[in-house]
Amino acid sequence: MSTRMRGAAAFLVLALLGGCRQQEEKATFPAPQRPVAPITSSAYRDEDARDSVGEFETVTRLAEVRPGMSIADIGAGEGYYTVRLSPMVGRQGRVLAEDIVPETIRALGQRVQNERLDNVALKLGQPNDPQLPDRSFDRILMIHMYHEIAQPFEFLWHLRDDLKNGGSIVVVDADRSTDRHGTPPRLLVCEFNAVGYELKRFERLPDSESYFAWFEAQGPRPEPGAIPSCAT
Repeated sequence: MSTRMRGAAAFLVLALLGGCRQQEEKATFPAPQRPVAPITSSAYRDEDARDSVGEFETVTRLAEVRPGMSIADIGAGEGYYTVRLSPMVGRQGRVLAEDIVPETIRALGQRVQNERLDNVALKLGQPNDPQLPDRSFDRILMIHMYHEIAQPFEFLWHLRDDLKNGGSIVVVDADRSTDRHGTPPRLLVCEFNAVGYELKRFERLPDSESYFAWFEAQGPRPEPGAIPSCAT
């Protein structure tokens, strides 16, 4: 194995083993008042189909992704965004691909090594907490997966610690009910607002029913018991 490949493998292993934080003791978060969509596949759509409508280029342009940034790809699946983000952020940047399905992470790890993406790390997260390293990311992307988060308020609460100063969370989802694998924008904004995030940008994506939403943390993080729930 070359030095480059050994370095990439070590980076993958460190990301998988490190970064775990202690769980908050006896923290009680509100349950979502809407259905949670099941995880049915590690792929959202065929990659060629997504490329044909310029999804990645549109989303990363709106998200203002630049070389040298640190990006977390939450619910990375088969790695559509991960493998494209790697050359975009360049050697000085980092991409961390997170998923909660061990088989998906293993398969993505093989793809990352095969494509020699030395600036990509992997993380096996938990359904209520992606367990990312604190204060590490310029952008956290959640692409076509927010409706699958079983504990959204707790999940978003933990993410606040993971952003750098000035960092943001980007959500791409379909404008339909959560039981149909989408999230109505009004519900999305309510759930983010409840945990202390503010919507900074909202765009409808071309040629689809999907949308782009950019959030930033505002003010102190609320105590779990003070977080209101959101009705559908």
